[in-house]
Amino acid sequence: MSQASDNRAMLVRLVVGAIAMFGFGFALVPFYEKICEVAGINDLGRRDGEVVNTQVDPSRTVTIEFDTNLHDLAWQFRPLERSVRVHPGELVQVAFEVINTRDYAVAGQAIPSYGPRIAGAHVQKLDCFCFSRQTLEANERRVMPVVFVLDADLPADVGTVTLSYTFFEVAGTHATGGNDGGGAG
Repeated sequence: MSQASDNRAMLVRLVVGAIAMFGFGFALVPFYEKICEVAGINDLGRRDGEVVNTQVDPSRTVTIEFDTNLHDLAWQFRPLERSVRVHPGELVQVAFEVINTRDYAVAGQAIPSYGPRIAGAHVQKLDCFCFSRQTLEANERRVMPVVFVLDADLPADVGTVTLSYTFFEVAGTHATGGNDGGGAG
């Protein structure tokens, strides 16, 4: 046999071997899924074909109450829902409405607080208007979301959490068109 025919024969064997290995690996996927299903392992939280968040504690419900306050700020501020009932670990989205009642733009910053105090360590905010200063134009109305998760390791004796926001005016952020009292005397 010549070198060329030996090379061709080796190439054919390698290609057939590669195809066989690919086919075997491809055939293992349904076989592996069936073994895991029967053994009850590695089901990725699926129930009846639905993907389920396995970090949610469905055996427990906590009431989250919302409180809003303004400190020397001529705005209206309220939660769109006064409270929600959630399972720890569940992703929650709520919204707050704020209205600037002035005839000029005003900036404010919201500061959150929690009751009981221990709850603050267990509320994980993913999106919140309190992360940055909010500037509202004259008479502007805005609906602002808060997205959070209540940790499943919240102590079992805590059945109600109050999430409170107080908006403070950011000094020097509005223009009234008049003298602000400063200047040389």
